[in-house]
Amino acid sequence: MCDELGPKNEYMQQFIEDAGGVSQCSVATPETGCSDQQKKFIAKWGEKPKDELQKQIDRLAGMVDKDGASMKPEALSWAKQRMNIVKQLHKKEEL
Repeated sequence: MCDELGPKNEYMQQFIEDAGGVSQCSVATPETGCSDQQKKFIAKWGEKPKDELQKQIDRLAGMVDKDGASMKPEALSWAKQRMNIVKQLHKKEEL
């Protein structure tokens, strides 16, 4: 596994993020660890009120839980990444 997904390939990072449902993308420092797609999403949702963020969390959680098995892997991964970002923004609002 380490040879196939090894450190010289981006696949190890992708595998860990997909398998663990985590991301290195942080809304506090989007310049490092976030893709361009994630940066655009953070910019779009960064100033939304807390209630809209909660609605988005609920919507994305429903998509992942209910439709996750029927979604393409890329779409499922992006839904999980968006959910992670929105949860971070929601926590930031609480502070």
